[in-house]
Amino acid sequence: MTLPNATLLFAAAALAGTMNSVAGGGSFISFPALIFTGVPPIPANATSTVALWPGTVASVGAYRKRFPKDSRILLEMIVTSVTGGTLGALVLLRTPQTTFMRFVPYLFLLATLLLIFGKRIADWVETTFKASKQPRWLVVLASNFFQFLIAFYGGFFGAGIGIMMLALLTMLRMEDIHAMNALKTLLNAAINGAAVVTFIAAGAVLWPQALVMLVGAVLGGYGGAYFAQKIEPQIVRRFVIGVGICMSAYFFVRH
Repeated sequence: MTLPNATLLFAAAALAGTMNSVAGGGSFISFPALIFTGVPPIPANATSTVALWPGTVASVGAYRKRFPKDSRILLEMIVTSVTGGTLGALVLLRTPQTTFMRFVPYLFLLATLLLIFGKRIADWVETTFKASKQPRWLVVLASNFFQFLIAFYGGFFGAGIGIMMLALLTMLRMEDIHAMNALKTLLNAAINGAAVVTFIAAGAVLWPQALVMLVGAVLGGYGGAYFAQKIEPQIVRRFVIGVGICMSAYFFVRH
């Protein structure tokens, strides 16, 4: 790894950490940066996940007092998240590099569309399930099923899962946005944690790049948490969407 590449990866990770602390979408920056420096797509995805994961774990601590009191549902969704995240990561590791690279532009586009329309989706889910009279057990079963799909996608690629989970949690009729964000952050950490363990065990992580980016992401996350109180989140969200559109277009052209 050359000094210019290390500098680029550090800066990209710092920006990704900042984005994750304010609006999400950090992998829109970290994954392409690794690709630009010559890292193959699957090790790039694995390395990006490892580099950004500690920032997610740190966020869990900040929300520790906001977790739902129903420990049974909490445990069920954590187990579902770990299972889905592990399977998604295993499928990624068994996917040929060229095949995964063909998926990349569509995955970026999907994540970008989720950022654009995520609130409308969450509002629709909330309206639908508040109006429905489905039994509680059926709602919980459906929630775990959809959480498994989200976790599988998260282990395979990961961008945009926060928006998916916020929409999903409305199925459980959660109304406290802080509790929803707390559970979303915990499940996100569980999904990516399972993927991190799988990637490390498989030897898919490029450690020189991962360590440089990890430091940048932690510093960016800390700075982002500070400046998030001074910056209008909507501005950052628009920036993330703009990056997502640009990255989608870039990988479609490259494809």
